[in-house]
Amino acid sequence: MKKYLEKLKTKWEIKSDFQMVIVFIVFGITGSSSVKLADPLMNILGIPSDMNLWIWIPLRILIVLPVYQIMLLVIGTAFGQFRFFFNLQKRWLRIGGKNNPNNLSKNFRVGEN
Repeated sequence: MKKYLEKLKTKWEIKSDFQMVIVFIVFGITGSSSVKLADPLMNILGIPSDMNLWIWIPLRILIVLPVYQIMLLVIGTAFGQFRFFFNLQKRWLRIGGKNNPNNLSKNFRVGEN
């Protein structure tokens, strides 16, 4: 496990174990919060919870994804990691572009611009 974390630190250009812990905390808070916020947003948008699951689940995913992206930047900023998460999101948006889809794991470096 330690070897994997060291590889991840190198790939993401994380400078310390403390920064790695902060990044994991931000991911945890953001994931939990965005899923929790999905229900009120579904209600605000008038999407009933008793809808056919084949329609309701994709709609929920479409709502959670942008909420997650926004919250990741907000919470990451609150923890002093804006640059890390901003670069991460830029990479996520570029994945379908210049990167080779068969080789994403080798090209996924957060610190690159």
